Amino acid sequence: MAQPGDRWRQPGIGDYSFLSDCASAALVDRDASIDWWCVPRFDSPSVFGRLLDPEAGHWTLHPTGDFESTRRYVEDTLVLCTRFVTPTGTVTVTDTLAFEYGARGHEIGLRSPHILLRNVEGLHGSVQMHSEFAPRMEYGRTRPHLRVTESGVEARGGPVRLMCSGPVTWECVDSRAVTTFDVSAGHRTELRVGYVASFEPPAARDRPSEDAPQATVDDTIAAWQSWAAEHTSYDGAFPAEVRRSSLVLQGLTFQPSGAVVAAATTSLPEVMGGEFNFDYRFAWLRDLSLTIRSLWLAACPHEPDRLFRWFANAAGHLGDELVQIMYGVEGERDLTERELGNLAGYRGNRPVRVGNNAWEQKQLDVLGEVLDAAYILRDSLGDLDHPVQHLLVTFADRAAKDWPQPDSGMWETRDAVRHYTSSKVMCWVALDRAVTLASRISATSDAVARWAAARDDVHAAVVDQAWSESLGAYAGAFGSDDLDASVLILPLVGFLPASNARMRATIEVIDTQLGSGGLVRRWSAEPHGFLICTYWLVECLALGGQSERAEEIFRLATSYANDLGLLSEQADQTSRELLGNMPQAFSHVGLINAAWRLAHSSTDFADTPGGPA
Repeated sequence: MAQPGDRWRQPGIGDYSFLSDCASAALVDRDASIDWWCVPRFDSPSVFGRLLDPEAGHWTLHPTGDFESTRRYVEDTLVLCTRFVTPTGTVTVTDTLAFEYGARGHEIGLRSPHILLRNVEGLHGSVQMHSEFAPRMEYGRTRPHLRVTESGVEARGGPVRLMCSGPVTWECVDSRAVTTFDVSAGHRTELRVGYVASFEPPAARDRPSEDAPQATVDDTIAAWQSWAAEHTSYDGAFPAEVRRSSLVLQGLTFQPSGAVVAAATTSLPEVMGGEFNFDYRFAWLRDLSLTIRSLWLAACPHEPDRLFRWFANAAGHLGDELVQIMYGVEGERDLTERELGNLAGYRGNRPVRVGNNAWEQKQLDVLGEVLDAAYILRDSLGDLDHPVQHLLVTFADRAAKDWPQPDSGMWETRDAVRHYTSSKVMCWVALDRAVTLASRISATSDAVARWAAARDDVHAAVVDQAWSESLGAYAGAFGSDDLDASVLILPLVGFLPASNARMRATIEVIDTQLGSGGLVRRWSAEPHGFLICTYWLVECLALGGQSERAEEIFRLATSYANDLGLLSEQADQTSRELLGNMPQAFSHVGLINAAWRLAHSSTDFADTPGGPA
């Protein structure tokens, strides 16, 4: 039985739910406290940031007395319904980030009104509710001026103005607005908070007039469900889990551009007490081909097509400069990292970082991921214009030239560059796909011959130099005896079949030496399971004919999802606590691809009926 008057205690990462308007994201705990909201974009400074510091802002809404709470998403939506049972009655709080009124299907999120909606509905009896509205702008640095207005409360601080409205009476105390109100059976009270930039000229706000239809919870539910109704083509195992994951990926999509962010949060720790706290609110090319594959399987061609075109526009004209591995949601290049010293961090885990210096790293794997994405979509993209052709040719040329060089690898190590096996393999993918796409990208015969020769050289080098006799498996880097689960991608991209003797041995060694509690760690020294690697193991086992073992691991891995079906990046096999940023696109991508593979282990993705080929 919850005691709302108790000192606030930080919920577990898995205790948070995820709201999205396909432009920004909010996280809500089990007791309907909104502890994270970055607006108007995923990577904007937070206005509610209690996720990372007790004093960084929140919006609570719960009964004044003892209560028990349960929660669920409304079917086929990211609309959250929290049910409070008290000694005097039962109420539900329905939370959502609103879509523009009337938006349906692919239109959702294109013009977000930036409004948080909270509906309190009495089911039986009478319940006294309490709400505390305490925004703290710019990651908690700014305590706003609060002013009671005719419609509610206005909060102004720094570049942000929030308007909180509803049929309740607010009192402002110490940069907090508080209210208490009663809800009886059959009655509904709606609270809403809208975002407006403080210095935005009125003529530029492009907001609906007062007599225009306003965003509502019911309309937002209809919008989500209309999107889900258009994405029913998935044909594979675990359809409910895949459907939920597809909604999460849509929620992580910045709809105006089509970019998919890696996660909705920053600096949630991968390891408690460590320094592996990074900002994931950007779009990585590393994830591109796998994300496109999962969107194709679980959604429809429209989403992956937009994602690929977003990258082609973001990259611009490439000369000799470093190929950037990640971008902001509108294609921004400079993602310089800095630490926020004013925030204590999740459960005291510092540093808290915004921005991510991985944007300056050399990661050769992205060359293959981009060309693989073009290969997957080769028939749906139509005629490629000259800038896209130039981009793909440039990436193939880079792979042919740079594959012998060391890099930072797909795990973005910050200590030293190495000859990572996965980077070499993805260079092979870039060259292999470029040869296949030669006529589509106007490649010269000399270029195709050069790519084919380099492709063969890469393959020979990996087979020879990545094999470790002491491991009896392919190692994570050339000349190394360290095991790394990233080598599981070899069968997934067609580099080697899972039935190959050395590959089969590698899969077995990773399963036995890196597997624990139904999860796979990236390497032996890593303390926790990494979900995308676990789902890669599922695919490899399925491709190798071990369907029962593959399904067993899939079920175990998916059991780490929270009660709403959300996954973060990692999980503790002992405590079963989710770790890392939340929700994590890569984990949900892995779930979708692994679920499909369980039912189609003998079918190449490109040859799937209705697929891209």
